[in-house]
Amino acid sequence: MSYAITTTLDQAFETTLAAVRAALTAQGFGILTEIDMAGTMKAKLDVDIDPQVILGACNPPLAHRALQVEESIGLLLPCNVVVRAAGAGRTTVEALDPTVMVTVTGNDDLRPVAADAASRLVAALRSLAPSPTS
Repeated sequence: MSYAITTTLDQAFETTLAAVRAALTAQGFGILTEIDMAGTMKAKLDVDIDPQVILGACNPPLAHRALQVEESIGLLLPCNVVVRAAGAGRTTVEALDPTVMVTVTGNDDLRPVAADAASRLVAALRSLAPSPTS
């Protein structure tokens, strides 16, 4: 089972990170959390990893709809979007496919919400590159 919507861009990490934020905003997502994995690994373990940031993206109307269907869905929110350096001026962007919520919960009533969220995430990634994969 695939659980990610992914695209890799031929551009620098910082440029891609800014573009991802803008693309998510254009699709109605706000960024609730931001985790600098490289900074955290350095601070906590004194190890170096390539730049990687986890963005916790939330579309409030979609989150509200999901909560109306499945009260524990907050365990699977927000939508995580990872931006990570992929070497030599390339950056990979991955979003957790929201349809995973349906599989994890076993609640088919979440399908319309998950499909809406997935289409918005695909559109955001597609705006960065023509063919994100899922």
